[in-house]
Amino acid sequence: MKKVLILTTSTGQGHNQAADSISDSFKNSGYEAVKYDFLYKGSKFLNDLIVTSYEILASKFPYFYGLFYKITNNKFTNSFLKIIFFFTKKKLFKLINDTKPDIIVATHALSINIVTSFKKQGLNIPYILIVTDFKAHYTYINKYVDAYITGSDYTKKSLIDKGINPDIIYPIGIPVKEIFYNKNNSVKNLNDEYFNLLLMSGSLGLNTISLVLKELLKNRNKLRITVVCGKNKKLEKSLSDYCNNHSYKNKKLHILGFTNDIPTLMDYCDVIISKPGGLTVTESIIKNIPLIIPFAIPGQEMENTDFLVQSGYSIYVKDLTKINSTVDYLINNPHKLKSLKDKLVLQASKYNLDEIVNVAENLTNKK
Repeated sequence: MKKVLILTTSTGQGHNQAADSISDSFKNSGYEAVKYDFLYKGSKFLNDLIVTSYEILASKFPYFYGLFYKITNNKFTNSFLKIIFFFTKKKLFKLINDTKPDIIVATHALSINIVTSFKKQGLNIPYILIVTDFKAHYTYINKYVDAYITGSDYTKKSLIDKGINPDIIYPIGIPVKEIFYNKNNSVKNLNDEYFNLLLMSGSLGLNTISLVLKELLKNRNKLRITVVCGKNKKLEKSLSDYCNNHSYKNKKLHILGFTNDIPTLMDYCDVIISKPGGLTVTESIIKNIPLIIPFAIPGQEMENTDFLVQSGYSIYVKDLTKINSTVDYLINNPHKLKSLKDKLVLQASKYNLDEIVNVAENLTNKK
């Protein structure tokens, strides 16, 4: 049985979700899949430092996160990072020797600093890297990567601009769970006049979503609003308390914490209001549900926003007080909403969940 080694880490749950999707695709094709968190299992200290720093900066100090993202977006960054990952190499090297994978697939760019050092020393195992956002940061750039999987031609161009051979870039979609490809259109038959909004705050449960909800509650239209607070229990409780202590005309509210029912919730909604994480964006594209973006973490999420707005897939609301006018516009102009959805249908048609296995097969046959 062929084996795939999938490298992931927990700087945001998108990388782990992509790893799960990749694992399913390879298992369905007869592979044994080994998933490995190369930070957590390689160095707990380094894992805590990087993951905790990401969570704190992204949720509490987004400006400084964006600044750090910008400063490190240069071709010298990976040379510096090789020093940091020096002590994590031994455990991964042992795992590779023990499992003897036929292919290595990584969902995080930081894996470059470990895997490519092995490749330089003669490791002859193809290495596929997933770009989990829509513009490639310089940490993705390395000549020892055998193939890149991207979410769009826009992403592909950003890699080409940084010197990557276009022949090794495959814009087949950021991997998400197969269930997102299964559409249940019957759930749209709710037999009422409510416009359905799904508010999502990401796995970190960013508090900004509470400001969005409070604005939407002022809207005069009939709105069914479902809020997903992620793992932020405090946010879930505060929003539940707030909604329970107030009455609102023409509103149906559902406040949820972490849930695995996102695909079904998307099938119910007309529009998603969310920050534009790479996996959330991909899920919305597959479901053909337009995004309204009221906030984005500086860095890759602002770059995702640029891609979405330029492509005509989403609407970016810079001023939260204007979010109701955006919702009203879509309600009063259904042709505009349909136009957004039609463009998403075209983009989604380019995605293929299992094509990554074919890419891997082609690489292993060339060895």
